[in-house]
Amino acid sequence: MTTTLSPAPPTTRSSRRWIALGVLALAQFLVVLDASIVNIALPVLGQQLGMSTAALAWVVTAYVLAFGSLLLLGGRLADRYGHRRVFLIGTAGFAAASALAGLSVGPEMLLAARALQGASAALLAPAALALLTHLFPAPRDRAKALGVWGGVAGIGSAAGVLLGGVLTAGLGWQSVFFVNVPVAVLVLVAVPLLITRDVAAARVRLDLPGAASITAALLAAVAAASAIELLGLLHPLVWGLAAVAVALGVVFVAVERRAADPLVPLGVFRNRSLTDGNIVMVLIGAAMVALFFALSVYMQAVLHYDALTTGLTQLPLAGALVIVAGLVPAAIARIGTRRALASSLVLLAGGLVWLAAAPPSADFVVHLLGPTLLIGVGMGGAFVTATQLSVHGVEGGEAGLAGGLVNTSQQVGGALGLAVLAAVATTRTEALTASGVAEADALTGGFSWLFLGAAALSVVGALVALRGPRTGDDL
Repeated sequence: MTTTLSPAPPTTRSSRRWIALGVLALAQFLVVLDASIVNIALPVLGQQLGMSTAALAWVVTAYVLAFGSLLLLGGRLADRYGHRRVFLIGTAGFAAASALAGLSVGPEMLLAARALQGASAALLAPAALALLTHLFPAPRDRAKALGVWGGVAGIGSAAGVLLGGVLTAGLGWQSVFFVNVPVAVLVLVAVPLLITRDVAAARVRLDLPGAASITAALLAAVAAASAIELLGLLHPLVWGLAAVAVALGVVFVAVERRAADPLVPLGVFRNRSLTDGNIVMVLIGAAMVALFFALSVYMQAVLHYDALTTGLTQLPLAGALVIVAGLVPAAIARIGTRRALASSLVLLAGGLVWLAAAPPSADFVVHLLGPTLLIGVGMGGAFVTATQLSVHGVEGGEAGLAGGLVNTSQQVGGALGLAVLAAVATTRTEALTASGVAEADALTGGFSWLFLGAAALSVVGALVALRGPRTGDDL
């Protein structure tokens, strides 16, 4: 037995817990924002650092690979060494890596900084969600807190396009990284003042074989998904990485069944809410990442919006998301988590189908405003309720694990969704081009298929949400 750190009792962690929630949500905002804010800066960045198109893809991939593959380990480290301690370490690492990225003078330095950002985020994100569950143990208060949390996560995804355009146009590509530093410093100062120290407790040693196998499996899975975008679905490297991911996943399950103190106790999946919530989060992540990628390219390549205009068009979606996130707790209290989640996903699917009908010469107010507002409503509700479902019934000692699982689901789902749906869009565009269709029409046709694919994923998520029990406080 070794001495480790565990959370203090929920009622003693903070006397100003709503302010503490705001600070934790601010850190989570940075993590989600950083997955997308760099996209619009890539052309300028590549020109100044002399990076090819293939190398630029790795500016995004390096972050996603490190983040997605280390989240489960990060969550378990938070459970073992203390949620506040690991959160602060992750935040400090994120600030340092962001500064390093902004100071980069070559591709190698930038890619190393992006990987360090992702690794730091993998410590920060699950620890932050675990702290939230301890700050708000009562179901009603937790629902409100998760409304804020889910809203912030959705806003971060939408705001990345807007802020990326504004900062790159006004201050240069370095600013999309430097902007993280003062915010992270504010979080580092505020959290020790608002949340009490973790309390020492007796725990057994960390499951290193399990940590190694699941980290390698997730790394291979995310790498396989990323390779689809670059090499195509049928490339041998894609299938090789996928096979490695499956094999390592089997090894991980075998290790966990025999471990005295497993990294991921397999019994946690007997919690039907946690399991269903994570399945839905995979689907939401897949639909969301593919949506924002396609919407940004459609507006710039087809409608010829500049980077700043493209970013500004995301404001209605983000605004709807914020408003709905605040209303979700009341909806959960009235109809239950699962029905609220299913309803949100149906609205999201409806918005995506509506968006798929946009023509190559779309007018924003006539053709895009309505569907993006509906998507914002559906996405805001879905993020909050899926997160709520994923942490329902989780004990305090596994709060970090639950946070790692739900974040992993979102990241892996995003990588897979973008790879598969982008491949679908490319296939459709190439077929239309080969038949003599104009470039703008061909691109629009490809994106329509992508939006319809994302809508189908949302419908599947709604069905998963409704399959669970319809009695109890998670409904």
